[in-house]
Amino acid sequence: MTTLKAKSLSNHEIVTLAVYLLGGDTMRIDHEDVAVKANELAPGRFTWRKYKNQINIKNISAFLWDARKPKNGGYLIGTDVDGWMLTEQGLKFVKANLGGLKSSTLGRNPLNPKERSLLRRERERLLATDAFAKFASNQGDAISLREAESFFRVDAYVTGDARAEKILRTKNRFADDAELGSLIKLLESKLSKGVGT
Repeated sequence: MTTLKAKSLSNHEIVTLAVYLLGGDTMRIDHEDVAVKANELAPGRFTWRKYKNQINIKNISAFLWDARKPKNGGYLIGTDVDGWMLTEQGLKFVKANLGGLKSSTLGRNPLNPKERSLLRRERERLLATDAFAKFASNQGDAISLREAESFFRVDAYVTGDARAEKILRTKNRFADDAELGSLIKLLESKLSKGVGT
């Protein structure tokens, strides 16, 4: 069981770490799963005062909502109903703070063969897009808005939170990829500006 080494982390930061450890950089995580993981990270911190073996789910929910607030870093998106996922800021926070945890075996469960296969196929798909071909041949300015949308698997009908989540999922998976990282930043900028040829 992993416990916190640094007592300086706030409750909304602990639940953010819990979301990450449960795979919340690429998928939505149920708040009950977050509650269990947060209690593993900081035993007793999220339990009832009188019944120490019971996790206070109401408090966990409040801390998840706190982690969503821009004034607290804007680390998460989601709701208790839909689940919780890391934002780009949340992923940066996690990467900067994982070292504050005690266990040398800290980490998420390794990807199973099916998950590794899906990740590999998605990377291959991204590398085969027209956007990547243009980017690789130093024609990044020639990438159209439609090619940028195709890269992220969005179109004019995917809007709002659904659109942001699809883009965020790709960023969280591949932003550190040597071949895809810079392209992802460029395409995200194009989409936010609506720029394309």
